[in-house]
Amino acid sequence: MDEKEISALLDREGFAHIYVWQDPPNTVYPDHRHRMQTAHIILAGEMSITTGGVSVTYKQGERCDVSAGNVHSAQIGPQGCRYLIGER
Repeated sequence: MDEKEISALLDREGFAHIYVWQDPPNTVYPDHRHRMQTAHIILAGEMSITTGGVSVTYKQGERCDVSAGNVHSAQIGPQGCRYLIGER
């Protein structure tokens, strides 16, 4: 799927705020939480999300959903990461 199709899918799923974000290589987001549920669809590069001590790496084409209020951290891969975010 391309960005437009992914955006349309997230819209149908009820995600009101949908946008593309890009991080440079090796960016670190320490433990944090969001007020709303987020969906991250990797468009290029990779991102590792750690929740409850368990880390999972997501690559191009993969999706990671994070529940509202869920404490997590993120580590961007060595090539950076470009991803589509949906918030609801």
